[in-house]
Amino acid sequence: MSKKKHEGKTGNGFSMREELIELIIERLERDLGPIRAEFTSERPVKTKYCAIDDLLPADIAQRISDAFPDSGQMRLLDSFREKKYTSKSLDQFDPLIADITFAFQDKRVIDKVAALTGIKDAVGDPHLYAGGISAMERGHFLNPHLDNSHDGEQTNYRVLNLLYYITPDWKPENGGNLELWDQDVKTPVEIPSLFNRLVLMSTNDKSWHSVNEVKADGRRCCISNYYFSPHSPNGYETTHVTYFMARPEQKLRRFVTKIDSDLRTLLRKVKKGGFAKKDVYDSSEQAER
Repeated sequence: MSKKKHEGKTGNGFSMREELIELIIERLERDLGPIRAEFTSERPVKTKYCAIDDLLPADIAQRISDAFPDSGQMRLLDSFREKKYTSKSLDQFDPLIADITFAFQDKRVIDKVAALTGIKDAVGDPHLYAGGISAMERGHFLNPHLDNSHDGEQTNYRVLNLLYYITPDWKPENGGNLELWDQDVKTPVEIPSLFNRLVLMSTNDKSWHSVNEVKADGRRCCISNYYFSPHSPNGYETTHVTYFMARPEQKLRRFVTKIDSDLRTLLRKVKKGGFAKKDVYDSSEQAER
């Protein structure tokens, strides 16, 4: 497949992806001090985080939103753990979706974010083992959980989530907002999924997080990327699958999700690579570029 199909061109001849990379770095550099201070500040939750608003020029963010695929072109995940549309099949969509997703995987962006957040030896996720795009509609949710501790090869630790929200005029009262929980998963900090906002969020064995139920019509759309490192974010070695909990008021579901998560953790110990087929981005064409 030709490079042209993967990358749009700007008026000055640069690839769209290259322009997005430069814009992201420029935005991070504009507020280096405040971003670093917010991310590293002490908070009641064990998850370090910060929200970076107006990540891209508004017209470009709007173009990304307009290019986002219909929900019918995506895969619906529907269980007691979560309900949302997802996809890693980026080559099927407008090239702008792959451009913005993989702009976050460029080494220059990774290095800039790592410097801001203090991550050592950060590496990206070119196969989107943990990343991709998602859309949530009325009634959709993601229950409290800890992310899988490692990458697909069980080599590097997952250390940072990058969540870029691209639904214009999305309001906090619409729901679909990121929640970061305390260690007992009783009290959350809520971060609204506002348009053109990037959230950086650390991941470790105490970083419980969720997305509360969408209560409005329309779609809450997100582009997700993840960074990894050979160094454990916990200060010690640990391995776990994505471990789900339920919300505090869901007593029975909490019991069911604990059994489910413990069983999946046991199966992972039996077979390190897991039993399910890995849902990853086919980067064979990406490597040709």
